[in-house]
Amino acid sequence: MGRDGLFVSFEGIDGSGKSTQARLLTEALRATGREVVLTREPGGSPGAEEIRRLLLTGGPDRWSPETEILLFTAARRDHLERTIRPALARGAVVITDRFADSTRVYQGAARADLRATVDRLHALMIGQDPDLTLVIDMDPRRALARGLARRSGEDRFEDMGLAFQERLRTGYAALAAEDPDRIRILDGDRPPEAIAREATALVLARLSD
Repeated sequence: MGRDGLFVSFEGIDGSGKSTQARLLTEALRATGREVVLTREPGGSPGAEEIRRLLLTGGPDRWSPETEILLFTAARRDHLERTIRPALARGAVVITDRFADSTRVYQGAARADLRATVDRLHALMIGQDPDLTLVIDMDPRRALARGLARRSGEDRFEDMGLAFQERLRTGYAALAAEDPDRIRILDGDRPPEAIAREATALVLARLSD
């Protein structure tokens, strides 16, 4: 694509510590003098943040899986156009808390069997994946308790319960098996500092390639 930046995403079930790890990686890379753009999904641009409020609030049955796919794809397209691609074009490292793999797992596998629909829309409207994806894997029961304890007001997917989080974990493992060169699974049942050291090492190695 004629750019020198690096695109990194964090993925995992709700409450697995993605946001913490994205922040720690950002701090570590900025300390080396690199430009780093820290962002998130859904969100990361003004329009996408408006869609985020629609997706993450309200009851579990507020949207069907099909409608969620359309809303997530709309938010992702705006995020890509306004935040991600401009940063990569100027050589920055972009670190996002979630990207397209979330839709592949949440709506494509755990909510419904809609992976083919997700893939078609992704190819048509997004057409890009991260260079490196780090999946924080941890016990769903612990992660769900942590996620609900935040009381963020954006608990719609946590409210779908433990069985849903277990399906998400299985979905991420399957996705990593499909694309092992891009997707790496990190043990999330460790102190945050230990996870951060491994994540930073993986990203620095990719930057040196």
